[in-house]
Amino acid sequence: MRADISQGLRDTWAAAIGLIPLGLAFGLLMVQSGFSWWWTPIFSLVIYAGSMEFLAISMVTGGATALTSLVTGFMVNFRHIFYGLTFPRHRIYSRVGRAYSTYALTDETYAIVSSLPTDDRPSGTRILTIQIFCQALWIGGGIVGALAGQVIPSSIQGMEFALVALFVVLAMDSFRNNQDYSLPLSAAVLGIFAAAFAPGQLLMAALSAYFLLLIIRYLSPRVDTFLRLRRPVHRANSKEYR
Repeated sequence: MRADISQGLRDTWAAAIGLIPLGLAFGLLMVQSGFSWWWTPIFSLVIYAGSMEFLAISMVTGGATALTSLVTGFMVNFRHIFYGLTFPRHRIYSRVGRAYSTYALTDETYAIVSSLPTDDRPSGTRILTIQIFCQALWIGGGIVGALAGQVIPSSIQGMEFALVALFVVLAMDSFRNNQDYSLPLSAAVLGIFAAAFAPGQLLMAALSAYFLLLIIRYLSPRVDTFLRLRRPVHRANSKEYR
């Protein structure tokens, strides 16, 4: 068990680089929006969804209705349905552990686990370590940012961009483990089509289309081989010498 915990901590350090400043930015934005610092850990415990937490600030301060908040939350976190289909939650044998794993499934934890080598099957302890450590870093960074926000001038802008930067880093790290150029290219194309034909439902439409494409590629090896796009590997010595 100690080895699994240690490995889980090592797996998470790469994402920690983005989680800590992102939590700091969230805590700072909370205070600058008029909340007391102690609301930051409450948001991070009750909601615990980075992008949704940022949106929740504007919805609460803007007086959004409960129905609007519910629909917005569903739309923003709709992608988690697809995460749950492939996240190895079945390796967690404790009911409490599985319940927490469902609650703590975020973009960061999914990216960390999915970026592991295909021959590496993480144990339930290792998965829970990754999720607990990620949430601890997020909450801790948020508290520090909220406390610092009480002395930092409110004129500082742009801290919410840390969320975009984190997604970029996670995407790059995941791509390095599976350098199939057809995946980001097809996602970009589907995103453009969704923006053109369903701008009001862009995220849901793009994710649904991308999920269907992945299902087709999984069920049809011919389609997968046809769409696969990788850089050719050039060998220095193409001849064998005897």
